[in-house]
Amino acid sequence: MIDLARALSVLVVVVFHTLLYRIVLTGDGPTLVPWAAPTWLYPLSWVLMIMPLFFVAGGFAHTLTVDRMHREGSSPGHYLASRGRRLVGPLAVFVTFCAVGFSLVAWAGWLDQASEFSRLLMQLLWFITTYLGIVAVAPGAVRLHDRFGVLPMLVLAALAAGVDAWSFAVDRYELRYLNLFLVWPLVHQFGIAYQRGWWRRGPLWVPWASLVAGSALVAVLVFGFGYPPSSVGFADLPIANIQPPTLAMAALALAQCGLVALVERSEVLATLPEAVERALGVLNTVMVSVYLWHIPLIGVAGGVLALVAVAAPQAAPVLLSPLVLALASLGVVAAAIPVLGRLELRMIPPLGPRQDT
Repeated sequence: MIDLARALSVLVVVVFHTLLYRIVLTGDGPTLVPWAAPTWLYPLSWVLMIMPLFFVAGGFAHTLTVDRMHREGSSPGHYLASRGRRLVGPLAVFVTFCAVGFSLVAWAGWLDQASEFSRLLMQLLWFITTYLGIVAVAPGAVRLHDRFGVLPMLVLAALAAGVDAWSFAVDRYELRYLNLFLVWPLVHQFGIAYQRGWWRRGPLWVPWASLVAGSALVAVLVFGFGYPPSSVGFADLPIANIQPPTLAMAALALAQCGLVALVERSEVLATLPEAVERALGVLNTVMVSVYLWHIPLIGVAGGVLALVAVAAPQAAPVLLSPLVLALASLGVVAAAIPVLGRLELRMIPPLGPRQDT
């Protein structure tokens, strides 16, 4: 169930990013127009926002890894090296592509465009940076949970709420970037608790209470304390709750833990078809690659659709619709990631015979 949640979180990120812009045909050719989402989409953005589940899944997986590390007596250096080395390949290929590609574009005379697109793509590394930080402290986070239970969560939640209050009081959203080191570690603690059975075992009312309380807290923060109404930013609401994160993301994660536990305990997804299990295994293996490359690949899909729309303008309304762009982008991602993944795999350094912490 956790693998399914993690895979869905990445796919939803891809689809969400196809909604940020519209391609329209003008007298000057295809043009990108930022999309101002209708207000009815704001509640739906909370339903579809499952990035918190990725950090819950990370906490779950890290707990299993830390437990195995303790059983086998392996060192913290082995843990850090084995976790970190997996990112070396994808990051080396992606950053090299951006550095070389955008340098060539700049030298060809489009310096401003190269600088802007390079900056936009490098923004994706916020996730890698935050995730690596959480990987580094995961053994300590597991120990804290096993010793103190809910207390570390309460401390992190209080600090995140304080950052939000400070940010809103002085009207400086950038202060909420501090919550990268508070909100996501808090959600990661939820994943540790999930692995320890907080939602999966015990009274059934616990996951129901978590689902209701998390959902109610999101509503209270939005309608009672002036938090952004959407989970993700759009053209008319560029700063929302996901980037930089607010306490509302942790509230959403609390609700999602309850929902995932209810689905797991119902056993409706206990036995997935073998083909689905294999697909989930592959997707979880290349998850970082999908995350890093999905923006350029969405650009490829949109560019192809725009060229076809120019050639057949009568079909442009269909070809350039959000649904077709989302489906085309997923198709391009599915075709390109296996090729990129093989290259990235070759770039991952082997783990040496011993690791120095």
